[in-house]
Amino acid sequence: MDFYTELSTRRLVSQATHADQTEKLFSQNQNVRVYTGFDPTANSLHVGHLIPIMGLARAQKAGHHPIALIGGGTAIVGDPSGKSEMRKMLTREEINNNADAIKNQLSNFIDFDNNKATIVNNLDWLSELNYLEMLRDIGRHFSVNRMLTAECFKARMESGLSFLEFNYMILQAYDFLHLHREYDCKVQLGGDDQWSNMIAGTDLIRRVVSKEAYAITYPLLTTSDGKKMGKTEGGAVWLDPTLTSPYEYFQYWRNVPDDKVADCLSYFTFLSNEEVAKLSEYKDQEINKAKEVLAFEATKILHGEDEANSSKEAALAAFSKGTKRQNIPTTTLDSTSFENDFLVTELIRLAGFSASNNEGRRLIKGGGIYINGERIENLDATLTRDTLKAGVELRKGKKHHHLFNLT
Repeated sequence: MDFYTELSTRRLVSQATHADQTEKLFSQNQNVRVYTGFDPTANSLHVGHLIPIMGLARAQKAGHHPIALIGGGTAIVGDPSGKSEMRKMLTREEINNNADAIKNQLSNFIDFDNNKATIVNNLDWLSELNYLEMLRDIGRHFSVNRMLTAECFKARMESGLSFLEFNYMILQAYDFLHLHREYDCKVQLGGDDQWSNMIAGTDLIRRVVSKEAYAITYPLLTTSDGKKMGKTEGGAVWLDPTLTSPYEYFQYWRNVPDDKVADCLSYFTFLSNEEVAKLSEYKDQEINKAKEVLAFEATKILHGEDEANSSKEAALAAFSKGTKRQNIPTTTLDSTSFENDFLVTELIRLAGFSASNNEGRRLIKGGGIYINGERIENLDATLTRDTLKAGVELRKGKKHHHLFNLT
């Protein structure tokens, strides 16, 4: 099965420029060069980036050459897509540090050895551009009227769109032109929210070098209430194991909504279409078996098979109250950092189950917080030093566990 057909079969093609030609390109050619960009706006990628990352990995498995672009230059500007206000401005040092961290994470999915894939940073060429030459040679190909109709800009017209952000589309389009010239890159892959930026790139290539280039967007995976998947009460689900442990990552996939299991199996694993179809038929209680497979496969891809097995054992131990709990996230509290008894709401926050103590009180009020198996009902409940020293298991609902102890 060629790359485009596999994407289509897995319901991963949302929009495509010249779909027939794009499909023909992959069916008749090997080693097509494809790229996706990742702006280093944080020191880790998260679950929301996984579909584009997996897209590059699938392209490589199909015999093509993935190019991962780290947006060290575009991160200075900030992508307005999907944002109601301007992104936080980062320093060059922060951007560089984030870029280095992201490069390491991408290597978990893509093999960069022996020129099997390429990783580039657009700061290398964007920082060398001459502003007047850029306006004359590139800017003249962009219609302001047309740009303002793009969804990424339309949504910001009322709240305010800075001229800095207005340049983002031009820079992303220039990236595609540069990669087309230097690497013969023919296809850009990205999320649906990048469609306007991506077709700007294909149009620029056609205008400047009279060549065809193509864009394919993926659907944005959302929850039933329309929010992007990849968030929990404690924030984003990160790919960095120091920010989201392998166990927490496993549990995230183990707890996806029933109606998203089929899509997640298709999007986030390398299981065959036949295996995905079989697992997707599970209903009611049996669907938990499909979720366990999803959690194991997704964790194995990012963290390796050993961590996936350890996380699976820890999850089983937590549910069966067994003894294999060493892989459940654990926090050791410093006894010198507090004088009085410790608030349970503070433990809830430290575990990542809430963003604030007030939110923790709401969880207690809802009856969803347990200490060592006993439900907490007092909104201002505290734990003594002796209790913490003996070890405490905090549980939110039935599926989220965190251990605490005291030095």
